[in-house]
Amino acid sequence: MKIAITGSHGMIGSALAPLLEGAGHDVVRVGRWPYSPEMLAGADAVIHLAGENIAGGRWTAGRKERIRDSRVAGTRSLAEAVATMPCPPVFVSASAIGYYGDRGSETMIEEHGRGEGFLAEVCEAWEEATAPARRAHVRVVNLRFGVVLSPTGGALARMLPAFRLGAGGPLGTGRQYMSWIALADAVGVIQRALITRTLEGPVNAVAPNPVTNSEFTEALARVLHRPAMLRMPALAARIAFGEMADAVLLASTRVEPIRLIATGYRFKYPVLEDALRHMLEIPAGVHKEVAA
Repeated sequence: MKIAITGSHGMIGSALAPLLEGAGHDVVRVGRWPYSPEMLAGADAVIHLAGENIAGGRWTAGRKERIRDSRVAGTRSLAEAVATMPCPPVFVSASAIGYYGDRGSETMIEEHGRGEGFLAEVCEAWEEATAPARRAHVRVVNLRFGVVLSPTGGALARMLPAFRLGAGGPLGTGRQYMSWIALADAVGVIQRALITRTLEGPVNAVAPNPVTNSEFTEALARVLHRPAMLRMPALAARIAFGEMADAVLLASTRVEPIRLIATGYRFKYPVLEDALRHMLEIPAGVHKEVAA
C-alpha cells in the first residue's frame, strides 16, 4: 500500500512510519497544512496524526486557538483533499478521549455523547472536520486515543525524571481515571483500522484496563523500585497549569475499547504494569538501578 502520514515526526508517527516501511509499504510523509490532493497522489490510505501538543504548557488564549486550529482546520483541509481523490483511500484520523470530558467513574463507550469543556468541544469539532471525506464515501475512522505511554515522549516521559528521583506521587485525590494505551498498541490499532473494512467512525484507542491516577502512580513506582509519596494537591496543579490542570491532569475519563475488541484486536499490553516493565526494560522481580 501507499500510505500518506501527517505528523510522522511525532511520538506515534515516529514509531508507525518505519514499521509500515519495514512491512513493505510505501510511506509518504506529508508536511504541514494546508493540504492538497497532490500531496496525497496515489495513496491507498491517509493517516492523520498532526496537531498542536495539548499538554505542552498553560492554555493561553493564543495557545487554545492553535490547539483548535491545528486539529479542526488542519483536519478539514486534509479531508477536503481526500474527498477529491479519484480513488478514495481509507482515512484514519486521530482524535482523543477528551471528547468524553470529565465523567468520574462512569464507563465511556463510543456511543456516549460529548462531555463538557474546551477539550470535549475541540474533539467533537475535530471529528466533524472529517465530514468532507465521509460525504465523498471515504471510509473514515476517528481513533479516540487515551494517554499514549512511551518513555521517549508524552506523559510518561515527563513523569519519569521525578519518579526516578523518588519525587513522584498522585495528582489531586488520585481517584481520577486514566485511560491509557502503550505506544506499541497505539501503532497496532492504527494498522488494524487500515485493514478492517467494517470499521469506521469513532473508535476508542485505549487499553481494556483503565486505572486511577493513584493506581498508575503505584505501578510506576513499583516498577522503578522508588517511593511515590509526594502528592500534588489539586490547587497546586491549578496554580502551575491553569485550565489545563482540570481538563487533562485532574479530569477522570474511564473508557473501554468496545469497538476495537469487536474487531478481534489483541492487545500486546493490556495490563499497565506489564506495559511499563516492557517499555522501561525492567522484568518482574528484578531491581534495576535507574539513573536519576
